[in-house]
Amino acid sequence: MSLHPTTEHIHKILVSVTQGMTPQDWGRHSDGKWSAAEVIEHLSLTYSGTVRSMQKVLEAGAPTATPRRLKQRLAIWWITRLGRFPEGRQAPQPVRPKGETGPPGAVLTTALENLSKMDAAIADCERLFGSVCLSDHPVLGALNGTQWRKFHSVHARHHAAQIERLRRVV
Repeated sequence: MSLHPTTEHIHKILVSVTQGMTPQDWGRHSDGKWSAAEVIEHLSLTYSGTVRSMQKVLEAGAPTATPRRLKQRLAIWWITRLGRFPEGRQAPQPVRPKGETGPPGAVLTTALENLSKMDAAIADCERLFGSVCLSDHPVLGALNGTQWRKFHSVHARHHAAQIERLRRVV
């Protein structure tokens, strides 16, 4: 099964930013910051969270999105239209890495599997319900399939930049 072009772009970002990483690269981190493995684990958790959200939509037989507040509309515009990700925001507890990544690089395999599952789940919802808002992001609120993918693309780019900075630290 082929991925949606936006999801394919995310896949390429993750593979590219981690290509050739050593075990030391995967584990390197700045004080109080995540390692590359933890960043990829975090992304993986966001993908599996979106899968669960889409599964709830499918089980309900209807979108579960709630009305957006103005602040959410502005945040969605900032991320999905401008492609900017806010700096300094703490990740919600359910998507914070737990450090259970296994051997170096195994976390990437899991993340790519979760990314593919996410793409399929969003596509299933879009086939059934069209381009309406499908479900709520924990911070941004109601998103349609295109916005879910765009959020994840901008989010992946944000974290890829972190991994690139970590790889430059010797």
